Amino acid sequence: MAKRKKQFKTNVRSLITKFNPKSPISEQYRTIRTNVEFASVDQKLSTLLVTSSGPSEGKSSTTANLSVVFAQQGKRVLLIDGDLRKPTVHYTFKLDNRIGLSTVLVGEKAIEETVKETDVPNLDILTCGPIPPNPSELLGSKAMKQMLQLAQETYDVIVFDTPPVLAVTDAQILANICDGSIIVARSEQTEYEAIQKAKELLEPAHAKLLGIVLNDVAQKKSNSYYYYGS
Repeated sequence: MAKRKKQFKTNVRSLITKFNPKSPISEQYRTIRTNVEFASVDQKLSTLLVTSSGPSEGKSSTTANLSVVFAQQGKRVLLIDGDLRKPTVHYTFKLDNRIGLSTVLVGEKAIEETVKETDVPNLDILTCGPIPPNPSELLGSKAMKQMLQLAQETYDVIVFDTPPVLAVTDAQILANICDGSIIVARSEQTEYEAIQKAKELLEPAHAKLLGIVLNDVAQKKSNSYYYYGS
């Protein structure tokens, strides 16, 4: 029983916008959503990439909560787990991961057969699926672009959770086909040089960097736990 309680607490923490939408942290996620929309005012934002410079910076929880608040706004949202190496989205939303993005990209399943509904209205998920031996090649394939075009016919906003920029090239590949990108950094952990390097790596991919989300800021240093800056 204790184990089940611990798992529930973990889900509450990672999906606070779903379980506690009136909390100050949930409000900060809505602020991030608003700033993302303002940052892309001259161009319709239908595809958004979320990444980080390194691991354990909170990008996956940020991606999940941003997807929830976009859905709460009434938009049809598809969250895609673009981390074909260490996927986590299916854990966050307690979904089966036997089929997903990888099975769509190799032509085994159609996207409409693979997308999973959630108990959050307007939010669907495309999990990673079986981990492939060639993630970068799949993400950069023609099948990826075709799948994205098909998804845009159904969804208002498509959000990608991607691997850290400094670890592999996957985020750079996806940034090339997304309307905007944000980098998540953890307070007192992420080094400035790492963020700068991540920014420099995204630039050749013609990524439109919308801003940085500074995660896990101590309450004594800020009025909120999350801060969004350009």
